Amino acid sequence: MDFQVVVLAGGTAKNLIPLVSKEVPKALLPVANRPVLSYVLEHLEQSNLKDLIVVVEGQEAAALVGNWISGAYVDRLHVEVAAVPEDVGTAGSLRAIAHHLTAKDIMVVSGDLVSDVPPGAVAAAHRRHDAVVTAMLSSAPVSGPSESGSSTGKDKTKKPGRYNIIGLDPTRQFLLYIATGAEVEKDIRIQKSILRAVGQMEIRADLMDAHLYAFKRSVLQEVLDQKDTFHSLKQDVLPYLVRSQLKSEVLLNGAPQTEENGNQKVNSQSNQVTLSGILANASTPSFHQLSELGTNGSTRRTHKCCVYIADNSKYCMRLNSIQAFSDINRDVIGEASRLSGYSFSPQNNIIHPSAELGLKTTVGPHCMLGEGSQMGDKCSVKRSVIGRHCRIGSNVKVANSVIMNHVTIGDGCSIQGSVICSNVQLQERVNLKDCQVGAGFVVTAGSDCKGEALAKKEK
Repeated sequence: MDFQVVVLAGGTAKNLIPLVSKEVPKALLPVANRPVLSYVLEHLEQSNLKDLIVVVEGQEAAALVGNWISGAYVDRLHVEVAAVPEDVGTAGSLRAIAHHLTAKDIMVVSGDLVSDVPPGAVAAAHRRHDAVVTAMLSSAPVSGPSESGSSTGKDKTKKPGRYNIIGLDPTRQFLLYIATGAEVEKDIRIQKSILRAVGQMEIRADLMDAHLYAFKRSVLQEVLDQKDTFHSLKQDVLPYLVRSQLKSEVLLNGAPQTEENGNQKVNSQSNQVTLSGILANASTPSFHQLSELGTNGSTRRTHKCCVYIADNSKYCMRLNSIQAFSDINRDVIGEASRLSGYSFSPQNNIIHPSAELGLKTTVGPHCMLGEGSQMGDKCSVKRSVIGRHCRIGSNVKVANSVIMNHVTIGDGCSIQGSVICSNVQLQERVNLKDCQVGAGFVVTAGSDCKGEALAKKEK
């Protein structure tokens, strides 16, 4: 077996309420009227990676995702859907399915990743360097707030920081330092051993960890077993592997090591053989190889943490906040329309043949109108996605918004910068700006809402 692929599809992420619910887990949130998970699965399929484990948090969410996959990808993909407890984190999810992992290398990808970066390129870099981990990095998104996101429309400004601080070697192939989340706000502390070994380090704040990793399975499983408090791949496992790469305490090639203050004692003859091997096989030895030589006839075990940096022409974003949900929907029917899988009209929009438009109603470029939806007279739609079987009255204005399926909108409504979930009813003359409306909610006539999250109370 070559690479085993694990897709971490999440569950009902709290930071995406009220968009997610028991009926619509995160993996099934629509991007251009397709579940976000479909973008990951089809991207893997195009790379001929068709044997997948999709991990979902929560039994009910797993059943919904499994039913959708079995209907949409029958005879196309071999997918095993595994349910894990809620809130176990990405590391906990892998720990829970460890008995399913048997290949030499494991590719782990987030189910909320919308990207056209070929996963095969990450796998190739991983194998080329014989790395224990290879992380895909991409340009950090420039629109919307931080990746922590805002659960309401009240906080629309972009916050400083909260991405990653990343240290790279001069060749930009090896990961020397990474700080994520709250760590970004602290002082940067670089290990002297790594700085001494590499000579210089390039510090980058413009790159995002895309949450697509290739791991050496034996190392990943050992770390998950030994570090049972590790919750997150991004915030726990990856930084640990990076910190310890010049004083590796993990198994490599299935062989345990005996360490003495981080150094494994060998005789000088073995050291000479190691040096000869390095010089024979590499015109310029890597800093990992040179670090292994040590001093005084000793050697130390190292491991490689590598990166694959996506080209700037590629699209790469994660749907991990409400702002990101809106941004990705906008992009996939706009500048990144190549990802949508749809054919656009000469007017640069997508209007399903069964949709009906009233007199003097305009649907502008970078818009989508789904199957069976109807719009009354004198409506205007700009840079928005409208789902299937919606009923929209007359004199309705929709801009920079996402409207899901089976939504009813009364006459004279105005919707800007908002997300309207399925089966919502907006009565006449409702004005929404920067709002999210949860599934099945009724907004009463004449309501004027700005920056609010409107949803039914959970029973």
